[in-house]
Amino acid sequence: MITIGIDIAKENHFACVLNNQSGELIIEPFTFKNNKEGFNKLASTIDPFKDYIVGFEDTGHYGDNLLFFLLNNNFKVGLINPITIKMKRKSKLKTAKNDKLDTMLIAQALIHKDEYRLVTMKTYHLRELKKLTRHHHDLKEDLNIYKNRLQKTIDLVFPEFNSLFGSKYGVTYMRLLERFRSAHTISKTDIRTLRKALEPVGNGRSVSFSAEELKELASNSIGEKSSSSEFQVKHLIGSIQMMEEQIVEVDAKIKELSDQLNSPITSIPGIGTFSGMSILSEYGDISRFDSAAKLISFAGVAPYVIESGQFEAARTYITKKGNPYLRKTLYQIALPVIRFNPVFYEYYTLKRNQGKSHRCALGHVVRKLLRVIYHLVSNDILFDETKLI
Repeated sequence: MITIGIDIAKENHFACVLNNQSGELIIEPFTFKNNKEGFNKLASTIDPFKDYIVGFEDTGHYGDNLLFFLLNNNFKVGLINPITIKMKRKSKLKTAKNDKLDTMLIAQALIHKDEYRLVTMKTYHLRELKKLTRHHHDLKEDLNIYKNRLQKTIDLVFPEFNSLFGSKYGVTYMRLLERFRSAHTISKTDIRTLRKALEPVGNGRSVSFSAEELKELASNSIGEKSSSSEFQVKHLIGSIQMMEEQIVEVDAKIKELSDQLNSPITSIPGIGTFSGMSILSEYGDISRFDSAAKLISFAGVAPYVIESGQFEAARTYITKKGNPYLRKTLYQIALPVIRFNPVFYEYYTLKRNQGKSHRCALGHVVRKLLRVIYHLVSNDILFDETKLI
């Protein structure tokens, strides 16, 4: 079998064509640039072998443009887990990474279907969805960072402020901070201005405290008088509001793609549009998994099996060797799925009654959920809880 291996880099890629039956290099490793001229050079060189498979490691974003180019030019493309190539390198007692050698290792890995996943235009478009869902994850993480910084600054300028509110970051909460920024400023503001600032906007709720109570609390606050901290509050609020707007915009685009895909994942109670699309985009084409067990392994939520001879560990942990974004989303939705679905609730309760910890029982729920998702998507059917009983 003839295979084409490509080693991806930022500016220059390497490629070779290998006859795996004879071990003969049909085309020695050659370099081509990560630009249009380089891609055309690659295409003209390997065009005689178009009926065979081209493969490279699924690392970062440097190969995305090349992947799109190859698919558009009707090449058959397979992506390989970098760990596979790393293990092959070690098996040949090669400790140093070598671009030319790696092209051959990649070409050799394309012999076995288990060592790569085939990519089509359909699965490539799922990568677009993956970019959006991961962008949502990143924005949420950044948002939490900025909110923590805001709380740190509030502790300096008005540490008693949070005691006025049942929950943080509501409309009035943010409006007061944005306008006054510190206890010192509030204490110097006239009562009419404060009353106006506390008036509900639109259909918003009224606050449970008066302008007089706010002013008295601010007047007796231990918060520092600091123009630099007030300046920081202003900028942090601006950043938080901007990221919240971006999340809304990203979620609207994800919803648009979700409507087009119409995946049965979102028919499971407790799984919303974002979480459903995040799961779908991370595992990609369900047909590449022969069983639900392989999907569970891909997510990194399969339990370790530790045994040797007559020894078998009574307590183990999940592998965490799979897709971290998929695993994170699954654990985030586990509780809503338990809350909104009696079958999953009973399963969780059963595991708890068997002496499992909360976290361990959640792991069992996640694995059951993946088995359900695998069945629904593979057969393109909607969720029916009566069939789980």
